[in-house]
Amino acid sequence: MRRLVLIAALLGSYPALLASALWPAPAVFGVVAALSYVVEHLSSRATRPLPELLGRLHLGLTVRFAARQTMALLLVARTAGVESRWFVALAAGMFALHLARAGHTGLALRLKGTLSRMPVSTRNLDVAALRVPRMPPPFLRDSRSVRFLYLDALPVLGAAFGAVTAAAGAGLALVLGVAGTLALIPYVRRATPLTDRARVLEIVGEQVEKYRPEVILYFSGATAAAYQARMWLPTLERISRRAIVVLRERGMANHLDSTTLPMVCIPSSADLMSFRALFSAKLCLYVSNVGRNVHMLRIPTLRSAFLNHGDSDKEASFNPFSRVYDEVWVAGPAGRDRYRRARVGVRDESVHEVGRPQLEGISTEGPGLPYRTVLYAPTWEGWNDDLFHTSLITMGPRIVRALLDHRPELRIVYKPHPLTGHRDKSAARAHRRIVAMIEAAELAKSKARHPSRASGETPRIEHLIVTGSEPHLYDCFNECDLLITDISSVVADFLASEKPYAVTNVAGLPERAFHERYPSTEAGVLLGEDLAGLADFLDGEDTLARARVKLRSYLLGPEYPDALTRFNAAVERVFTES
Repeated sequence: MRRLVLIAALLGSYPALLASALWPAPAVFGVVAALSYVVEHLSSRATRPLPELLGRLHLGLTVRFAARQTMALLLVARTAGVESRWFVALAAGMFALHLARAGHTGLALRLKGTLSRMPVSTRNLDVAALRVPRMPPPFLRDSRSVRFLYLDALPVLGAAFGAVTAAAGAGLALVLGVAGTLALIPYVRRATPLTDRARVLEIVGEQVEKYRPEVILYFSGATAAAYQARMWLPTLERISRRAIVVLRERGMANHLDSTTLPMVCIPSSADLMSFRALFSAKLCLYVSNVGRNVHMLRIPTLRSAFLNHGDSDKEASFNPFSRVYDEVWVAGPAGRDRYRRARVGVRDESVHEVGRPQLEGISTEGPGLPYRTVLYAPTWEGWNDDLFHTSLITMGPRIVRALLDHRPELRIVYKPHPLTGHRDKSAARAHRRIVAMIEAAELAKSKARHPSRASGETPRIEHLIVTGSEPHLYDCFNECDLLITDISSVVADFLASEKPYAVTNVAGLPERAFHERYPSTEAGVLLGEDLAGLADFLDGEDTLARARVKLRSYLLGPEYPDALTRFNAAVERVFTES
């Protein structure tokens, strides 16, 4: 609805501007023009589809601003006449303003291109010798030069006060535009040395060689999948060997948490395979199966180990692609058994149980609130229908509705998978429905709450929707008493808390077949599509506590020695054997 209102207001302003310019009615023109700029600004801050929709209708940003300028010229022509020197000055000034914007855009694109074509970018490495220039303010490095377009508000709004004011506004706008363009030149000049590919690779290579990395964490993928690498950073900071992170997509480092580990991003496969500074390492760890892994796998001096980004009963945890690695590292005996049962060509002696060091901060105690908290953490829809385990589409809104209607009231923490809606838009729609339901419930409670409630009264329950990287999933574990989730690594990780959990049976399998196919669910409550087991899960007696403790050892390995010790021992074994 908001999008339609913005479109109607924006497009409707142009006929009004034309009519008030031809009439002429300068005061009306000024009011409509001012409102038009306000709506333009709101439209730019709206959801992405709105600007894209206007662009597909051939009503892009530049066209809209040029149309307003044309209306201002018409108004001045009607009030002062086309023979007026101020009309000529206004027309020339507006044209020159577009030339200044074009110059700025060219410089901004060159600066952006220089930085984007760097063969390697770094983090936590001393590359002062590269003399990477300080970046200009965001409005100056914007390659679309949007801020420059808004300078035309000076002559357009000035037209409502007469030809002289409009021409003066055009002159001032031109001065500001030229100043902004000239201000970008020093930044472009200082960035030019970064185009020397050989020099950049040499300087970064020297710093990596000085660090002498021993273990590499390799990651390639979409920014939404950055969590796959992010979860391993704290662990690698604590091992006894020097670790480095190797990325392939530009800007990926911005989506990883703050870390002390050095990072290098090398987009080119040729540059990566010839980047000899990495050859001091003996072990390369992989967290996902992507095509770009092959570039690192081709380096013969590196022993490869597949970590994955979580142990689960999903098919991704026993992917046949795993046999390309020298070793496969799993959390506990369950991971080894998955590969045994799957018979995908991964030899048993290649599988090593290393634990899940990330889970050491998970508490076995609840949040201790006067009410219970339920975490609903559905998985995403998977790359294909064989990997479709999400409950969002068929069950999600009904699960959340049941939780909202439950008495006594429950607190809901809703944390969907980062890739939700990536393949199936119906998952994204279900997600939006759930968010709307929770927000509506919060709004209703807020309106019903009396401002003078007694201080001793039970505190208001506030639900939580988590769509970003914070709070972390494991923080959500510590904030809940119960979990509802799908077949995913969330199940195995949550077992570290030993708290009750329920798993959705999206495929509608018989209970025995379901537990045989997905062993991680054996100590949990099974939720069918009719949600028949939900009431007992929320209100019934917890009879599975001992089963959860036993299953925890099977999925995550023994409690002693701790997971970090076992993981570090696996790293050391590689160095001992090499």
